[in-house]
Amino acid sequence: MDYAHPLQFGTFITPTNAQPQAPVALARVSEELGYDLVTFQDHPYQPAFHDTWTLLSYVAAVTTTIQLAPNVLNLPLRPAPVIARSAASLDLLSGGRFNLGLGAGGFWDAIEAMGGRRLTPGQAVDALSEGIDLIRGIWNTDDRTPLRGGEYYRVRGAKRGPVPAHEIPIWVGAYKPRMLKLTGTQADGWLPSLGYMTADDLRDSNARIDDAAADAGRSPADVRRLLNVSGRESAERLAELALVHGFSSFIISADDPELLRAFADETIPHTRELVAKERGSAGVIEQTRSATARAQRRDGIAYDDLPDSLRQTAIEPGDFAYRAVRSTYMRGGRPGLVLQPRDVAEVVESLAFARRHPSLPLGIRSGGHGISGRSTNDGGIVIDLKRMNAIQIVDLESRRVRVEPGARWQEVAASLAPHGWAISSGDYGGVGVGGLATAGGIGFLGREHGLTIDHLIAAEIVLADGRVVRASEAENPDLFWAVRGAGANVGIVVAFEFEARPIGDVGWVQLAFDATDTAGLIERFGSIMEAAPRDVTMFLIVGTGDGTNPPIARMYGVVDSPDPDTIIARLNPFVALGPLLDQSVQLATYAAVMSNAPDNSHDGVGEPAFRSGFLTHIDRRTATAAAELVASGSAPWFQLRAVGGAISDVPENATAYAHRRANFAVTAVGRSATFDRLWSNLETHFEGLYISFETRRGEDHLANAFPPGTLKRLQSLKAAYDPDLVFRDNFAVGESGLLAS
Repeated sequence: MDYAHPLQFGTFITPTNAQPQAPVALARVSEELGYDLVTFQDHPYQPAFHDTWTLLSYVAAVTTTIQLAPNVLNLPLRPAPVIARSAASLDLLSGGRFNLGLGAGGFWDAIEAMGGRRLTPGQAVDALSEGIDLIRGIWNTDDRTPLRGGEYYRVRGAKRGPVPAHEIPIWVGAYKPRMLKLTGTQADGWLPSLGYMTADDLRDSNARIDDAAADAGRSPADVRRLLNVSGRESAERLAELALVHGFSSFIISADDPELLRAFADETIPHTRELVAKERGSAGVIEQTRSATARAQRRDGIAYDDLPDSLRQTAIEPGDFAYRAVRSTYMRGGRPGLVLQPRDVAEVVESLAFARRHPSLPLGIRSGGHGISGRSTNDGGIVIDLKRMNAIQIVDLESRRVRVEPGARWQEVAASLAPHGWAISSGDYGGVGVGGLATAGGIGFLGREHGLTIDHLIAAEIVLADGRVVRASEAENPDLFWAVRGAGANVGIVVAFEFEARPIGDVGWVQLAFDATDTAGLIERFGSIMEAAPRDVTMFLIVGTGDGTNPPIARMYGVVDSPDPDTIIARLNPFVALGPLLDQSVQLATYAAVMSNAPDNSHDGVGEPAFRSGFLTHIDRRTATAAAELVASGSAPWFQLRAVGGAISDVPENATAYAHRRANFAVTAVGRSATFDRLWSNLETHFEGLYISFETRRGEDHLANAFPPGTLKRLQSLKAAYDPDLVFRDNFAVGESGLLAS
């Protein structure tokens, strides 16, 4: 029975400590020879051996690509919940290279001598079964229920986590009927040694595993068959074991580097050739995903037609990595396929694949932070550019920087800091470059240095038809105009060229005020901010009180000066906002200010309900409407961002971002009839909206996002560059306005 798994080859090295570095050296040789896996036996009671867990950790640190596994871990002397956390840590530290082989025990005198509990064969199987459930329970942070053990592990509400870097497979070393049944029911792999097995044993054991898997509602192919071999088997023998008995991973038990080399040079390629030839003639397609994973595929996507170049990084709903890519910062998603291209050619292929599914939603994602939520969907395709994250200094003299869309702004800031440069780039370092640099980019340096798009001097764009073009003032200037404020309409930007600005230390300001006089505070903030020098860019968040404490307004932002006296002078007028409750003013690099985002995946839930608007001034009527919204408690988030200054220096028709007259951008979130009514009152004072902070759809909102002249020009460009409406899920324009998605 051929289960059609891709072939793997590994080494099984004795963990002897007689020459402490010898097993480490053999592991490195294994990697150099191209083996997929290196394994070590585990006998914690054996003083002549290294501790296997310590050895695995050491080997992980001195290798880069080879996978690692115990062969197999002695569970009775290693508590399962601790194994789970140790395995997750090693997997994270090694970049997803750890695999977990487990054994139920044996050598009970030695185990008991080390303080372990002596178990009967039946008890050992039960303990292993319970241990596997606990290990997977520790890794499953999506489950919020208390984690409980049983008879062998008295776990009572242990915290879950951490999540490993990849789906760690659990392989079981099994020979007896109950262990084989457990393997079919719970394990991801079966790991026996050929020396202990006859041909009848191989056939009968496989049958027991297959029957147990089927009884548990699993596919027998979900259990990978691994085999420890001597290394002296011929390629023909290994091919027989693969094609007749279903083994796809062969692990050579040898400490002789010459034997390892000969096997890698001769036996492995011949075995691969024989198996590939037979599978090809039989029409067998290698399965890289389990049947369980394939069963979770969404309707309407031709998964099997995906180009080979995209398969390695594509993520489907049944994949372990899916939990980290399904959602964005604010929105829960369930896309049918997430493609993660690594270069421009793969972006072109990803887009071509998406075009073959015109009825499905298509999201383009850089960092996944965009609070509009449009870079995920339900049942559609997402092109996730996170792997394209290079940052390159192109020219020192002109401060030209090339940045790929998947880079995050805190990484850009850190890369530019040694040169004393910066690019105005929002207020949160976790935001991806691609989304911000095609929408506008309102940030802490805005009044002094303009929007992010005002630093852009060229862009490399994959158009809807797959062409790759360059846009600048001199090349495709119409595209260059559109990409600065409405880039999601015209293509996928795969590289940005910016001109960075010199910058020194800045004043990083965080102040908190009593906002009992909410309307007065908001109005005063507006007048003080408008009168402030351009080197001051402040944002204001206003919240409600709780009945005991007053409402609080938190002002934060940057004074673009390294001089403490200048910073204090710039801040003095803001003292009039209200009673000061807390303050923090620090000299910091711009990179330090932007280094405010954790390096983890997004796990948004539900649908965001963000609103946005631009204000030229904040008068008493506007401030009162804003204060009523805040006081209602229907807006858990209400923010004013200062714009104007250098942003207003750019003519309104120079970019697709056209609301240059505004001095303030307003953002709020809420979902209730009260919120909608009070927001509508405030909205009468607006002059447009900012697409990155707006989740509503409809022609009215499109008209607010783009003034008539801008919208008409965008519609013309949309007809020329995207007539089939490939890019339709992010404030997309058509002849009649916003396109439904």
